[in-house]
Amino acid sequence: MHPTTLAALLMILSGSIHAVVNAILKSGRDKIAGRAIIDGSSALLMIPLLPFVPLPSGAWGWLAATAVLHTAYLYALVRAFQVADLSASYPILRGTAPLVTALVTLGLLGEPASVPDVAGIVLIGVGMFAMVWGRHIAGPAMRWSLATGILIAAYTIVDAQGVRATADPRSFIVWFFFLFGLSVAALFAWIGRANFAAALRSQWKVGVVAGALSIATYGMALFALSIGPTAPLAALRETGMVTALLISIFILKERVTPARIAGIGAILGGTMLIVAG
Repeated sequence: MHPTTLAALLMILSGSIHAVVNAILKSGRDKIAGRAIIDGSSALLMIPLLPFVPLPSGAWGWLAATAVLHTAYLYALVRAFQVADLSASYPILRGTAPLVTALVTLGLLGEPASVPDVAGIVLIGVGMFAMVWGRHIAGPAMRWSLATGILIAAYTIVDAQGVRATADPRSFIVWFFFLFGLSVAALFAWIGRANFAAALRSQWKVGVVAGALSIATYGMALFALSIGPTAPLAALRETGMVTALLISIFILKERVTPARIAGIGAILGGTMLIVAG
């Protein structure tokens, strides 16, 4: 299989798994504690692998930067989910991310992209925003969702540079989950310390499952970024919105509208353009 095709398939699968992780977080009673459990579990699951991968030489600065960005992103994500439905906040935050990523990587960093790539990126972004067309989004929900999308774009760009800076992408992936998981778990456990013990007792099982899924989803994304172009791959990950929509309809019992169906069509059309291009 050609590396570009493999990278595209990994990103599409990554997006679907990512939607499941976010649905687990959204459905949890204590989202701050839930995030601490999820990422703490990811860090613990990485410990047995640390002796078997080389140190990520040349990427320590990128790892430090992404730990900060991911922690800020998760805080913004939790706040967005606290004030809005999954079907309202998720399209906004995931739709913002590929457009900002494309502007920076293509416009400022000069990464190459074909005409179908650019058209697909735009179509996916438009489709994401179409899914919330006609819905009233309160000010705090909009601000936290947009902030989350911008932070997603920032960490995607940083992680793409970091995973390419290492001789072995596996070292960056393992050390990323270990360091980032510890920092998020410590911070979020402290923020939600009043209810953390109770949440840990009630949510730890599903939190461990979500932690393992987090490793799968972003591990795939990082490996894809090590072998493919940033902007198109970042857009492809947003196809997970299709999975998120199905979860919101059939599990969370949220309402479906013609605009949301049209948005899904645009996302799938953009995906086909990128993959074909």
